[in-house]
Amino acid sequence: MQIKMQLGKLKLRHSLKYLIESQQNINKLQILPISLDHIFMLENLPMYHHDPFDRLLISQAIEDKLLLVSKDNAFSDYDVNLYW
Repeated sequence: MQIKMQLGKLKLRHSLKYLIESQQNINKLQILPISLDHIFMLENLPMYHHDPFDRLLISQAIEDKLLLVSKDNAFSDYDVNLYW
């Protein structure tokens, strides 16, 4: 999100720090670490999507059996639990 903000692709009303900290309190948002298992899972992902950050999110969601929230249509090419 920080990178998207710096590129001008995301505009927020509040600072990212404020939003994350408030969501951690209000909605029990958890920040997930990136593990070696997530990195190694990338080897098994087909190259449908070429953005390395998005591929890492997909890998993390698959490895940890998480719901991935995104409106990116390329995500649906993967066997990932997707919402949006």
